[in-house]
Amino acid sequence: MGYQDKYNGFEEAKKLLINQGLDGLGNALKVLLDEVMLIEREQHLNAKPYERSQERRGYANGFKPKTVATRVGAMELNIPQVRDSDFYPSCLEKGLRSERALRVAMAEMYIQGVSTRKVSAIVEEMCGFEVTSAQVSRAAAQLDGEFEQWRNRPLGRYKYVYCDARYESVREGGCVVSSAVLIAIGVAGDGRREILGVWVSRSEAEIHWREFFKSLVSRGLHGVELFISDDHYGMKAARKAVFSGTKWQRCQFHLQQNAQSYVPKQDMKKEVASKIRSIFNAPDRLEAERILRNTVEYYNKSAPQLSTWMENNIGEGLTVFDFPEEHQKKLRTSNICERLNKEIKRRTRVASIFPNDESCLRLVTGILMEKSEEWVSGKVYMKIE
Repeated sequence: MGYQDKYNGFEEAKKLLINQGLDGLGNALKVLLDEVMLIEREQHLNAKPYERSQERRGYANGFKPKTVATRVGAMELNIPQVRDSDFYPSCLEKGLRSERALRVAMAEMYIQGVSTRKVSAIVEEMCGFEVTSAQVSRAAAQLDGEFEQWRNRPLGRYKYVYCDARYESVREGGCVVSSAVLIAIGVAGDGRREILGVWVSRSEAEIHWREFFKSLVSRGLHGVELFISDDHYGMKAARKAVFSGTKWQRCQFHLQQNAQSYVPKQDMKKEVASKIRSIFNAPDRLEAERILRNTVEYYNKSAPQLSTWMENNIGEGLTVFDFPEEHQKKLRTSNICERLNKEIKRRTRVASIFPNDESCLRLVTGILMEKSEEWVSGKVYMKIE
């Protein structure tokens, strides 16, 4: 393969992902790395291929094959050489240290509206050199097929499903508005967790959650025994409509936070939190319900609003007792979603304000795809017989 053919590597990577799907990810990554190394050599020489220039700092000297080990398997790369120089692509060292960093950086390139300066800074941090806007556009265009395929991949049976949403700032009609990013995480029969889907909508209204849940079902999601989430009217109504009869565990962490709004005095807050923990930490559901009844009665006169709220709400956090004891610790809360949201926030700060919902979805998809693959290939989240 000649130099010019190699420089068309991004198009080749796109074809691999479209034709082979995720099975072609290893080959696509190889092509992308080969392309980035060529760009770095061009930066090092300060001249384009075959360009005559007084600013040229050396000459290309072919390629040297090298086999490297990655999470997607052994990879045969073509390392660009430079005559009379110890040039070695820094992007290879940094890129192969974590393919995840490469994928996420490429995803961040994909955001429409992010300035060339910001995108260049991202790539420079990853690879150690600057790139032009044309190079950014060419590289970014390759991710669309992969992201679309991942968001629409077939699902199957998942025993437990966690749901949550976060908000990102998006421009619309000259104003900055908040868009809801809806996310679902599943735990499969082998005990491994996986991000099932992501959806960007204007709000968490029932219609948006319902469309999201219906999309999961259309992709094959079935066998769900328990949903874990915070209390939100839109999500609750949509869940009942699409997954009628499926049990629901209200996040105990959020219940603790919600309860504090009904505590009439500051010096009562620690006591109330302790009493609620005693309910959640009961050995079984019968004992938890007994402690709940006593606590409701205890606050009936000193904090009547709190007492009424506890009677109507705390019971929604006890569904976990209907499931195996060894699973209960990880089913009590939606903390897995909270941790994931923090990771998304850390990455999306690069964009600050997205130009539209589509660009928000692209970056979040890149982050979630990388995290989901890490989970699936990592250790078991919970043991399920």
